[in-house]
Amino acid sequence: MNLSELTTEADDPRFTGIDTMSVAELAATMNAADAAVPGAVARALPRITEAIEATAERMERGGRLVYVGAGTPGRLGVLDASECPPTFGTPPEQVFAIIAGGESAIVSPCEGAEDDEEAGTAAIDAAGIGPLDTVVGVASSGRTPYVVAAVRRARERGALTVGLSCNEATPLSEAAEHGIEVLVGPEVISGSTRLKAGTAQKLVLNMFSTIVMVRLGKTYGNLMVDVKASNGKLRERAVRIVRAISGAGPEEALAALRRNGFNVKQAVVAFRFGLSPQDAAARLAGAGGRLRTVLGERA
Repeated sequence: MNLSELTTEADDPRFTGIDTMSVAELAATMNAADAAVPGAVARALPRITEAIEATAERMERGGRLVYVGAGTPGRLGVLDASECPPTFGTPPEQVFAIIAGGESAIVSPCEGAEDDEEAGTAAIDAAGIGPLDTVVGVASSGRTPYVVAAVRRARERGALTVGLSCNEATPLSEAAEHGIEVLVGPEVISGSTRLKAGTAQKLVLNMFSTIVMVRLGKTYGNLMVDVKASNGKLRERAVRIVRAISGAGPEEALAALRRNGFNVKQAVVAFRFGLSPQDAAARLAGAGGRLRTVLGERA
């Protein structure tokens, strides 16, 4: 691996004097650098779109979305996956992340783990990755051995594979069916890819999980109708959502939610059509869980 050839490892002369800057100057410099990230993501949108469309199609048939990474990219995968159950009501096994070094690496750096190709391969086998699954390998350099090996193994097992990196013509892109390269340029601190590269990866992973879930009917418009109302804030949000869709008053919406186990979709259907919880659940199941379909509205 020749790191000097990687854009993410390059030394940008604009940033060589950051240790002499004031806090205000340095904050402005970082902010200006970060402002370039959305544009880099925009340039990669055609490849991102293709990968998300293919992912949604497989997940419609019961597949899983799996992120694989080491270090910061691995933690970003864990973060994105962990938000799906409360936001979209997904079971934990439907969207999850594999990080080099295991769970302890989430909070304690395990830098050597990223070089272990055999561990990357074994992790894919242990997860039982198959043809309906999508594996998204995330590596700023695009060369991380653990991630490249994991993606190669996932592809051998028939999974849809995506490689997300921040350099050009990377081994990860070569290994994956869909190579996404978001070219953010050198970092403010040379090689510190938790900065612009990490921001770019977070933006792309946001798109993956959010757009796939929208395509699977996990929202009604921009309302999170599969939210798990597990605390006071989320229960209040559930009431607002039921009111907005069904036209129920505050007390009616709360009563409908209580009768339906705080299942927002079910509460809306039960209130709108005067159904029992069981009949509302059956009607939703018959529509594949898509509330818009049950309400007779065109997508």
